[in-house]
Amino acid sequence: MDFSAWMDSLRKRTEESLDRLLPPATIAPQRLHQALRYAALGGGKRIRPLLCHAAGELSCADPARVEIAAASVELIHVYSLVHDDLPCMDDDILRRGKPTCHVEFDEATALLVGDALQSLAFQLLSEQSLASEARRQLDMLRLLAQAAGSRGMAGGQAIDLAAVGQPLSLAELESMHIHKTGALIRAAVLLGAACGEPLPEAERAGLDRYAKIAGLLFQVVDDILDSESDTVTLGKTAGKDAASNKPTYVSLLGVVQAKAKAAELCAAAHESLAPCGDRSRRLCELTDFIVSRNF
Repeated sequence: MDFSAWMDSLRKRTEESLDRLLPPATIAPQRLHQALRYAALGGGKRIRPLLCHAAGELSCADPARVEIAAASVELIHVYSLVHDDLPCMDDDILRRGKPTCHVEFDEATALLVGDALQSLAFQLLSEQSLASEARRQLDMLRLLAQAAGSRGMAGGQAIDLAAVGQPLSLAELESMHIHKTGALIRAAVLLGAACGEPLPEAERAGLDRYAKIAGLLFQVVDDILDSESDTVTLGKTAGKDAASNKPTYVSLLGVVQAKAKAAELCAAAHESLAPCGDRSRRLCELTDFIVSRNF
């Protein structure tokens, strides 16, 4: 299967699994369940589930196990988007080409949607057998919890809010995004791999390095797209970072150097996967896809 067909197939599988795993909109509380499904279904690039499946292929994991891990990561991601869009955060009105959750429903419902999506993610990760040993599955739960918490995504968002209008060095900017964006992307890769066979030390270290680099790469590209693309292309409000005076790779380095940074990270990501050989093919293809999308 070529990369495009592989990606389309897994995006469809992710949509179908989320549709199956989310509570039906017909059961109480109906409005909350309608909002959950509104936020999680029918949009998004599904990069995190794709990374999860690609890493699962590397470790020869059962795709049915990876599907659950991928859904868990995606639910955490969607919850973060719903909360990030709230007026008390980024105050945005458009996400994935449609009104944000709090605009379509209301702020209180959107807050509860994020809470419920986060809870469901951990429920899914804990209630099915996803690893060969119970200890490994507990490690998977710990990994996702750390990635989503104050030392990961939530902490990164706090740093981001505090950094509005403040000058940051490149090291400070990267530290912020290692937490805000990179932690969950790293979790997606490592959770997918954890569903399969244990990897030799060299491969495990290379995969972890890849996962960290991929998180930064995704953010650099996101910053470039925010500065160069329009709202229709992005599916969210274009130019919002600049309008909010947020520090980005583009504001710090300029577009040309930001693109050079993306190319540098892409090469480093490929290099880190060298110990894994041909089994890392999908991860390499995904890296190239991330760095080349829409610019």
